[in-house]
Amino acid sequence: MAALKRRWQNSRDDKISAITVSELVSHQVDVFCWCNRCTHHAVLAAQMLMDQFGPHIPVPEIGARLRCSGCGAKDIATRPNWPSLGLVARHD
Repeated sequence: MAALKRRWQNSRDDKISAITVSELVSHQVDVFCWCNRCTHHAVLAAQMLMDQFGPHIPVPEIGARLRCSGCGAKDIATRPNWPSLGLVARHD
């Protein structure tokens, strides 16, 4: 039974792909970068990243090509900088 589940998960995962930087440019969303070593963070323009790395690079892979301007580490996590829903005032 485990082999059947593993095949099903692998086939499902093959259909899921990370968003590319060109898709972020079309949605006018930038890239949020986080250094896993020193917690320095920044938002980089998706258009600039697309010009530098090409339109088809997945957003999670961009971090492997960046270096932290705070500590110089190459341990960078990247994700879309989706717009915030605003400050949460209370939790009912």
